[in-house]
Amino acid sequence: MTDQPRVSFGLKTVPSHTTYDDILRVWQEADAIPLIEHAWLWDHMLPLFGDPGGPIYEGWTLLAALAARTERLRLGLMVTSNLTRPPAVLAKIAATVDVISGGRLVLGIGVGGTHQPGDISVPREYDAYGLTAVSPAEGVARLAESCTIIRRMWTEDVFDFEGRHYRLKGTRCAPKPVQRPGPPVMIGGWGIRTLRVVAEHADIWNIPAHPHNTVAYVKERGAVLDEHCAAIGRDPAEIIRSAQMVADYDDPAATRGTALELIDAGVTHIALGLRTPYPEGVAHWATDHVIAPVLAQTAHS
Repeated sequence: MTDQPRVSFGLKTVPSHTTYDDILRVWQEADAIPLIEHAWLWDHMLPLFGDPGGPIYEGWTLLAALAARTERLRLGLMVTSNLTRPPAVLAKIAATVDVISGGRLVLGIGVGGTHQPGDISVPREYDAYGLTAVSPAEGVARLAESCTIIRRMWTEDVFDFEGRHYRLKGTRCAPKPVQRPGPPVMIGGWGIRTLRVVAEHADIWNIPAHPHNTVAYVKERGAVLDEHCAAIGRDPAEIIRSAQMVADYDDPAATRGTALELIDAGVTHIALGLRTPYPEGVAHWATDHVIAPVLAQTAHS
């Protein structure tokens, strides 16, 4: 009989249509609850829901602030857009946040904004901030180069890089991250080409589940990742399977059910997305009504 992979839970607080004080309240509450192991923000400059002119905080700046005000939680962005910051700049930012947090960062990264038929959120956000959306193929190629650059910055003293999309000369990163050889890299996405980059570079693979994708689709995408791993000779068990799902304050039983289905599909790292406004004691609510019961059930299954 083999041991079952250990399941971990975290919380995701979208920093949109809320305040810094409210997010800090939730994170510090979670930081004191051992069953909550990680906490997450996202990486957008304009809200994706509600009033597009409403308040939203820049993710990495906010993450640094929260890293300084917490002590235990693993933390990161789920996930950073690779097209928002040059990869060398991102690696430098991430190294700084890892130092601030005492070695608790997980670097979440994804392709970022690409041209998709019918999409309005990417053009609106990228036009507003002078960013350039690219084709899906170029986005994936850029992501692969960025993963290589980031790893090299964390592990090498000085290097040059000559890629198709990025070129660096005399690149350094000091201080290095506290974690060696660097923070875990989480890659978010589910396209076939993106999953190839996951197989090549990721420690953790993340995919949105409820309400964006069904559990069956998450499982099917996991099988595609397994195929990519086989093609390059990597053990798929080396990659932690992660999913994010929105928690339903009014129906915790449904939230527990989805979490259990994800675990049955091979997911061992779950982030519960919390809707704003965040109720008082929401981290304890998530623990008492979702996390603890699910962990207790999986321990006896």
